[in-house]
Amino acid sequence: MFFAVTLAAFQLSAPKPAMPHLFDPLQLGDLTLANRIVMAPLTRSRSQGLLPGEMAVDYYRQRATAGLIISEGAQVCAEGQGYLDTPGIHTPEQIKAWRRVTDAVHAEGGKIAVQLWHVGRISHTSFQPGGAAPVSSTAKSAEGKTYTAEGFVPVSAPRALSLAEIPGVIRAFVHAAECAMEAGFDAVEVHGANGYLLDQFMRDSINDRSDDYGGSIAKRARLTLELMSAIAAAIGPGRTGLRLSPVTPSNGAGQDSDPQALFNHIAQQLAPLKLAFMHVIEGQTGGARDITSFDYAAMRRHFGGGAWMVNNGYGRETAMQAVAQGRADLVAFGRDFIANPDLVRRLRLNAALNPLDRATLYGGGAKGYTDYPAL
Repeated sequence: MFFAVTLAAFQLSAPKPAMPHLFDPLQLGDLTLANRIVMAPLTRSRSQGLLPGEMAVDYYRQRATAGLIISEGAQVCAEGQGYLDTPGIHTPEQIKAWRRVTDAVHAEGGKIAVQLWHVGRISHTSFQPGGAAPVSSTAKSAEGKTYTAEGFVPVSAPRALSLAEIPGVIRAFVHAAECAMEAGFDAVEVHGANGYLLDQFMRDSINDRSDDYGGSIAKRARLTLELMSAIAAAIGPGRTGLRLSPVTPSNGAGQDSDPQALFNHIAQQLAPLKLAFMHVIEGQTGGARDITSFDYAAMRRHFGGGAWMVNNGYGRETAMQAVAQGRADLVAFGRDFIANPDLVRRLRLNAALNPLDRATLYGGGAKGYTDYPAL
């Protein structure tokens, strides 16, 4: 009786565990982050010669207070390019150029991952070696435009990759991940979202194949799963993450016939790898969060214990709530980080944010890139 009373008293008096906070540190795979605020990957089309230059060094250094920076998408091979002046991460010159960026971020105490990118059919023949057709899961053209030297123009008609070519795609991603480690990146994020190559294989609204990489959910997910397994084996799962957008219609990507089953399957199959994180865009990228129903919590349960990063339309209060309520481990901010190099400090202080200059998002020089003021 005495024991029961004492135990009850202890339970009443014992402090409740503190709720996690947006500004708390976090162990992300092999990385220790200073906070849970992530700079999302943001294409800026300022890498002339496909190399990040001096401006990129300043741009990323300015934002190094983020718990983690995820770089703009960097193509894993020449065929992966789809936009003007986007950097690569597959040649010695690109490794050297990115090393200056990672060194600058690390000198400020920050952490930085590179986003590994292959656009698939969201490209133009002017970017492809020899002016060839872009590659995809399909020969169907996307309804969309890409940014070229002539401005925004319709994407070119693709050709479907042959079975014999698919191992080469996986090797390209693995090689790029290894190049990223050589360039000093702390981790990699594979871009499986927004209607680019991996999404083109996953969704049955795009993938019309009848071979081992088309048809059933398991077959359409196969490239992504094989690729993630190969990268994790090459550089370690604790430095490997994946970005997905289950319902976004970006770049002509129509809804899958059963997105919940598809992305639950992908998350479940990835769970044994023990990846560092999953980065999920909720709703339409850069648009409505409620474009269609999707149970992100169910997808997370299938993924297991890896860190869960959310993205799309989060502000200070909603981000703090998501972390405190356990709906996310990290929150990624995109355009707010473009206009506010000191976004972490502004969020801490609940300070006003700089307005975004949309006219300077793509291409150009320092204006709208490295000249946004800090507090």
